[in-house]
Amino acid sequence: MFISIFNAFESGIIFAIMALGVYLTFRILDFPDLTVDGSFVTGGAVTAILITNGMPAIIATFIAIVCGFIAGTITGLLNTKGKVNPLLSGILMMTALYSINLRIMGQSTIPLLNQSTVFTQLKNVFESAGLDGIINQGLTGLGLERTPSTYSVLLVMLVVTFFIKFVTDYFLKTEIGLALRATGDNERMIRSFSANTDFLTVIGLGFSNALVALAGGLYAQFTGFSDLNMGIGMIVVGLASVIIGESVVGTKSIMRTTFAVIIGSIIYRVVVTLALRADFLDNGDTRLITALLVILALVMPRLIETYKERTRKKKKRVALTEQIKEGA
Repeated sequence: MFISIFNAFESGIIFAIMALGVYLTFRILDFPDLTVDGSFVTGGAVTAILITNGMPAIIATFIAIVCGFIAGTITGLLNTKGKVNPLLSGILMMTALYSINLRIMGQSTIPLLNQSTVFTQLKNVFESAGLDGIINQGLTGLGLERTPSTYSVLLVMLVVTFFIKFVTDYFLKTEIGLALRATGDNERMIRSFSANTDFLTVIGLGFSNALVALAGGLYAQFTGFSDLNMGIGMIVVGLASVIIGESVVGTKSIMRTTFAVIIGSIIYRVVVTLALRADFLDNGDTRLITALLVILALVMPRLIETYKERTRKKKKRVALTEQIKEGA
């Protein structure tokens, strides 16, 4: 049980980067960008093919980020300059990326098990520093057994994810970031102040898909392979993370909301993992579980608010009745 939850926590941290990208388009820009399903695979495909051809994992991951940014900007240009519907522009780019990703990979799956990835390098660093022994002692004291390198992965991914979160927070508070938020809230209003909304939309979509591609590249290295179909349903996973996080943590500020997205991603992965451990469910039910989680996250806050409102009205009626009785 512990190992399953821990694995879910690890993957949730990686998917949180992708969820932050989805948050930028769906919440900040109010743009239903379906490019995510394609750019996630692009990140994994570019990273995998470059690593297998001898390029250092860090550089390969950076190039994957650039490719994701390019994919996002093309979607933005289709919408802003080509005047294509936002939803359709994302679908068109996602469809095109399927063939592009297949061209990049040359096959449906690229294994990375015997390659030097970011995570294998982290393992070597922790082992050379002697931290694996310290971790083993701590695990023995807790009565747990776990590979030390996995904890190094978790630690570094936490640092990377929260670094990206703080960079996103800072970006959204800059002049361009504020204009980006205003574009999503009221495009006509911000355009009346001579802001270039087309440029802002393109930049926002590029930044979003760069994060998605980064998540794809890291996930491919984490699982040890890149698959052509690993991006199917990523947009739903990202939306589920955003909605669940907002329902649990709240959205009073940008910093709190981005933190909520990270928490939502972790909760989503843990809940799905626990649900799949049930005897009557299997891996094919993942999409059903996701849909039920999103529905629950959307409906529960309204039900709770309705219940509180009815409770307040009931208390008012009771108080009014008592006042009438006292007056009589």
